[in-house]
Amino acid sequence: MLVTRRLDAHHDAERAFVHIYGESESAFWLDSAMAGPHGRFSFVGDASGPRGAVVTYDVGAGRVRIERDGGVELRDESIFDHLRREQRRPSVPSTDLPFDFDCGFAGYLGYELKADCDGDAAHRSPLPDAALVFADRLIAFDHLEGQTWLLCLAEPEGAAAAERWLDETALRLASLPPLPEPAPPVRGEPLDFRLRRPRERYLDDIAACRRRLVAGETYEACLTNKVVAELAVDSLSLYRSLRRANPAPFGAFLRFGDVAVLSSSPERFLRVGRDRWAESRPIKGTSRRAGGAAEDAELAARLAADSKSRAENVTIVDLVRNDLGVVCEPGSVQVPELMRVETYETVHQLVSTVRGRLREGLAAPECVRACFPPGSMTGAPKKRTMEILDELEGEARGPYSGAIGWLGLGGGCDLSVAIRTIVADGASIEIGAGGAIVLDSDPEQEHEEMLLKAAAPIAAIDPSADLPSTFDAAAGGGFRPKEHRRSYRQMANSGPADGEYDV
Repeated sequence: MLVTRRLDAHHDAERAFVHIYGESESAFWLDSAMAGPHGRFSFVGDASGPRGAVVTYDVGAGRVRIERDGGVELRDESIFDHLRREQRRPSVPSTDLPFDFDCGFAGYLGYELKADCDGDAAHRSPLPDAALVFADRLIAFDHLEGQTWLLCLAEPEGAAAAERWLDETALRLASLPPLPEPAPPVRGEPLDFRLRRPRERYLDDIAACRRRLVAGETYEACLTNKVVAELAVDSLSLYRSLRRANPAPFGAFLRFGDVAVLSSSPERFLRVGRDRWAESRPIKGTSRRAGGAAEDAELAARLAADSKSRAENVTIVDLVRNDLGVVCEPGSVQVPELMRVETYETVHQLVSTVRGRLREGLAAPECVRACFPPGSMTGAPKKRTMEILDELEGEARGPYSGAIGWLGLGGGCDLSVAIRTIVADGASIEIGAGGAIVLDSDPEQEHEEMLLKAAAPIAAIDPSADLPSTFDAAAGGGFRPKEHRRSYRQMANSGPADGEYDV
């Protein structure tokens, strides 16, 4: 049974997470740091409840690991099969909730899960290919209605204990002390950010993509790289800085022991509701904001008319339509919004919406599997393009460009695309960044834009870091500043000096 309580008070999600779950070994904060129609709810919780667990998956071994109460259970099955079976267990979802996360799983699905989704197992990630908290208790924050919800799963004989947890949590929320501002992650000397693949190698990879485009092997390829640095950091404090530098409707802080995933994503990968309608909102096409209203409107109009951005967006919309068509009722897949300009704090974005109704007998995990990895992070055609990217990138992407979010016991899910994301392991950090390579891509501009896309995460780590507009490959991939430099904080607030850039 599911026991719920609505509190007619809008408690601060940041304060609640830090004070209640900030020291938890495994915890999640799904954070709508920028409230709006696609960022109405935030959710926090951990694995400490009576039925709580940490679920991880190794795609190479095909094995799910479930840890609870100090014990470990191993199951030889796909994470998608595991999630599907768990959603089929008898439960009593609450239909009076304004959201569909009625307890269940929260965490990430890493890019290498593509090996279970018609892709190849080309590279092994050092991290779990999926990591999820099974939360039997959680706190939800409704930013639109100004309410807070408490949820607790319980057996009938445990109803009294569930009510006690609701009482105690309500009292605790009402008495949380204020939070100081997060401490700067970097103090003293500037941090040495480096690229995994140096500038010349990345330019060679772009040229290789273009040769594949000319040969007709792909229409569009989302080539990525990683910015890395040695840094032992308080990951929660860093996330609090990230959400200030780049508030987003699909922010997330996930902790699994020493590993933390920090995301400020603007992009919804996939949502499945109680009504069985699935929705994806791919982004292709992004422009900087301007300080003046007239110039800002001009930039938005320029983005809406930009032929390169529109072509990229339509390509991915067609791919998503095809993915949803595998699991949705014939004739139900539709595009209610095509290339709409949405405006956020620091950028304009070109966003489309693709929807379809799931066929009877199928559920959210099957839909996720059919659409994974997100098409905006691969290209089209998906299978061949992923093979090309595996060859060129030469390493696992890990959580980056996979998905982050929740899958509820009542059958719903809501997952973002893991972009604008930092992965921290206690000794180092890495930030994935990339962009769509098409026939008319300019290699130098693509390289520059790839660096720019790491702007918001780097601004959160070190606001004084120099914009890496030139690159010293001979120095092993470190950044060397130009004579006219802008800080990452400035760049994150204004976008590139000219032109547009993508996800």
